[in-house]
Amino acid sequence: MPESRTAPVSARSAPHRTAAPTWWVWLAAWPVTAVFVLSNAATPLYVLWQRDIGFSKGTLTVVFAFYIVGLIGSLLVCGVLSDRIGRKPVLLPALGLALAACLTFATASSVPALIVARLFTGVAVGAVVSAGMAAVTDVAGPARRRLAALLASCAMVFGAGLGPLVAGILSETLPAPTVTVFVVETALLATAVLVVLRMPLPRPAAPESGAWIRVPGVPRGNGTQLTFGIAVFAPGITATSFVLSLGPSLLSGLLGTSSRIVAGAMAFTMFLTATGVQFAAQRLRRRTILTTGAACTALGMAALVTAVRGASAPALLASALLAGAGQGLGQLGGLSLLNSAVPAQRLAEANAALNVGGYLPAGLLPVSAGYLSDAIGLTDGATVFGTVLLTLAVIGGVLVVACRDRVPEAL
Repeated sequence: MPESRTAPVSARSAPHRTAAPTWWVWLAAWPVTAVFVLSNAATPLYVLWQRDIGFSKGTLTVVFAFYIVGLIGSLLVCGVLSDRIGRKPVLLPALGLALAACLTFATASSVPALIVARLFTGVAVGAVVSAGMAAVTDVAGPARRRLAALLASCAMVFGAGLGPLVAGILSETLPAPTVTVFVVETALLATAVLVVLRMPLPRPAAPESGAWIRVPGVPRGNGTQLTFGIAVFAPGITATSFVLSLGPSLLSGLLGTSSRIVAGAMAFTMFLTATGVQFAAQRLRRRTILTTGAACTALGMAALVTAVRGASAPALLASALLAGAGQGLGQLGGLSLLNSAVPAQRLAEANAALNVGGYLPAGLLPVSAGYLSDAIGLTDGATVFGTVLLTLAVIGGVLVVACRDRVPEAL
């Protein structure tokens, strides 16, 4: 849709709207955090389900990938739907599905049950990365778009890291480990429902034209911003997805431990790095943010190869930290590019487009690495994965540098 048609509608969307207090901008990010806690809460528990149900590393990555299937399917709908009918009508059903996922996880006794739970989780996550992150921007208003991009991005990665840490601690210290975790998460999601119900959001302003289910995109003229964001964000989130899906297996082999607290702590540290690096880099030029993110992902994959080839636990930790930094910077750079250029009535769809570009490789490559590891061994499988992803990260960084004149400088 050409920008010349969308800009006037945006201007009419809230002519006399009073700006919400800054605390509401922070609170608006809570539903994103709560759903992303769920997204990775199962990570330390897979070893328990593998023991009780019995399935291979390849099957494990397939279970993980159904989360991506649900997420991608959700992104094909939720971005456009949210822009047309509003954020709340999309977020509330998504939170309902997240609650259903908690119930399914807590009662799972088979691989199909785990797949259904991951599918529901993916759909809920697809809604919050499109409608939920756009809601943060809507509450913030035009004058606080930089803050909105930062908080929405940090809410995502902080929740993604908090989930496995809380799950690891609860499952090691309390009875019924695969149940207790999801009881706690149910309570967190209930508070998120209350926040969404009270959230001060403007009415949607998007014209109802075009297909309701489609591959999400951006308005004409914003394709460059989307491309740069995906080029760096996609390798970064693929790296963190690998650590989440096969990191516990690598830890078990390198450290000889199956501690769920250790696995959860590694994931939390990875995403805490992704959160902290965004606050540290928030005032840097976008080009610097993106190129640094690409470099971090590339170095992280070099560290991963070193870890598996040399059986080095410190190198594995370095790989996780660098992967987190790569995802965080790529995500912040991509979201800030879109927030600065895309009109409000297409923002949820633009966020969905960025995440489709990121999550597709994040689903496909770790699954391929899982089955490859079953066939040729975890060491060689992880080496191949790390080499491929290092190459993609370098290509993304080179693209940003080569086209640096087309990346807006100021945040």
